[in-house]
Amino acid sequence: MHINTCGDVMPNMTLSLPEDVYKIVKAHNEVRWSEIARRAIEDYAKKIALLNAMTHESELTEDDITALDHKAKAGIQKHYKNKSSRNAIRKTDLS
Repeated sequence: MHINTCGDVMPNMTLSLPEDVYKIVKAHNEVRWSEIARRAIEDYAKKIALLNAMTHESELTEDDITALDHKAKAGIQKHYKNKSSRNAIRKTDLS
């Protein structure tokens, strides 16, 4: 990645793309690719800044975060297993 800064002008960044993506980009010069990349990077950077602001005074440890992660995933898994079971029962009732 290469970044240039020149006075009040926004910095420039050079990106590397896989060859297959590059061919598509080159074939569609009507698209403002730099604007799409800028917006995507800006949106992602804002999300990171928000997460940093939300967690900068957190006292959670890595172990706490891992435990919460497992608990949340177990709850999601249980929800979809129950939903899947209910759908299977409905399909059996319709047969």
